[in-house]
Amino acid sequence: MNIEFAVKRRFIIVLGCLTGIGALSIDMSLPSIPDMVIDLSSNLSTGQFIIGAFMAGIALGQMPAGLLSDRIGRIPILLSGTLIFIFAGIVTSLATSIEIMLLGRFLQGLGASVGVVVSRAIVRDIASGKKAASILSVMVMIFTATPMLAPIIGGFLVSQFNWRAPFIAITIFGIIIFFSINKGLYETKKPDKDRHIKQQLFNGIREFLTHKQSIIGMLLVVIPTMGYMSLITASSSLIIGIYNFPVKWFGPIFALAGLAVLIGSVINRRLLKKYNILKITGIGALFVGLGAIMLIYFAWQNQANFIWLWFSICIYMLGTGFLISNATAMALDPVPKIAGIAASIIGTLQNLCSSIGSIFTGIIYNHSITNTILVMAVFGFLTLIVYLLSYKALKQNVVDLNLT
Repeated sequence: MNIEFAVKRRFIIVLGCLTGIGALSIDMSLPSIPDMVIDLSSNLSTGQFIIGAFMAGIALGQMPAGLLSDRIGRIPILLSGTLIFIFAGIVTSLATSIEIMLLGRFLQGLGASVGVVVSRAIVRDIASGKKAASILSVMVMIFTATPMLAPIIGGFLVSQFNWRAPFIAITIFGIIIFFSINKGLYETKKPDKDRHIKQQLFNGIREFLTHKQSIIGMLLVVIPTMGYMSLITASSSLIIGIYNFPVKWFGPIFALAGLAVLIGSVINRRLLKKYNILKITGIGALFVGLGAIMLIYFAWQNQANFIWLWFSICIYMLGTGFLISNATAMALDPVPKIAGIAASIIGTLQNLCSSIGSIFTGIIYNHSITNTILVMAVFGFLTLIVYLLSYKALKQNVVDLNLT
């Protein structure tokens, strides 16, 4: 029995690491951007594109990864994606120009997308109901902890070595994951090559779009994510460039935002045991909107005390701890037969829009507070508006999602 528990724990840890590989790759690389752009003869605006390029890779890779894993099995796709991730990590570690770096980051995103999608599919293969929720909860905890630890480690590596060190560490992590897949996971899906892959995709998308609840839930996932990814993109410029904090302070400051997400997730999980999911989702939308309103004020003034500015950002992130998981559950609830494709649709749009927000933030960046926080402020406020306008429609359609 103890051996069985140990194997199960290792299995879940590997899945959690696969889910968090994207966040790790983004957050650990953030402290490298200021020194990287100098060494590669670029500028901060262009350097911030390494986040957008990575997110574009994740966005474009999720749908093919999900469909192919259904067709030929989970493990072959996981191993292939991890190999792409490792190869791209070597490219980013040795890059001699910003163009090569951006290409490497895009390929790295493609590789990371496989872990994000297939890990969720594996949970669906082996469990349902409370058991699946329990496994996913552990994975979410790992995913949330990553943004807290990764920038601290990245900042330490940059201060002790150079800007390439975090990219080398990310590559080593990919190698560890590759061997962990071989030893810690087993195949959970039999190959299914009888279905026509295009028909499966188009029918799934068509069904997803027929449900108003799914569309609204998707928007409540995509819009706030687009906002906070823009802030992640500009965080090193804001903390180090504008407010002149030393690199070693970047990690601890950024970790506060991750801590806010973790706190929000813990409170959300407890409240869901007693209250309706729609009302708890509203709490998340309210926190996101409140943080956004404060950020709009700071953007209008183009100045802010850093403590109040970062407090506003943490309030926003606290709200996402409530919002993202609940909105995802609402979006998937009407489409149980195509949950895999539906999750891929949500994930693809989430990451594609995040990439757009990230790239746009890089384009408008001009060393001002206004342009650094503007995208987050606008989309956070839009999140609250979408929830308020759709509340009646959701109230009529949302069922009680509490597990019994």
